[in-house]
Amino acid sequence: MPARDPRSYLPLTAVSFEIMLALADAPRHGYDIMKTVEHRTLGAMELHPGTLYRALARLLDDELIEEVGRPDEGRRCYRLTRLGADVARAEARRLASQVAIARARRWIKDPA
Repeated sequence: MPARDPRSYLPLTAVSFEIMLALADAPRHGYDIMKTVEHRTLGAMELHPGTLYRALARLLDDELIEEVGRPDEGRRCYRLTRLGADVARAEARRLASQVAIARARRWIKDPA
């Protein structure tokens, strides 16, 4: 089976990208993902269970994440797959390119 091009999954939704960022360092269960995203975004993104689990189901279907063991009595834990990590990196590059264009147009000030 030929390798899938990570760019074919782009653009990711903001929710999917935040979930993937939360899973970048370690497997997490749903509540941990919600709290990690909320903390990382300083409360700007608050994932509700329905939103989170629909997004997780899509990411599982696309094989960008996978379910791993259940260390916490029934809590499902998720981690990025290799394809998922490649897609997340491709999305980060896409977003960085957009930010570079916005800076060039002076829509964003350069960091001090």
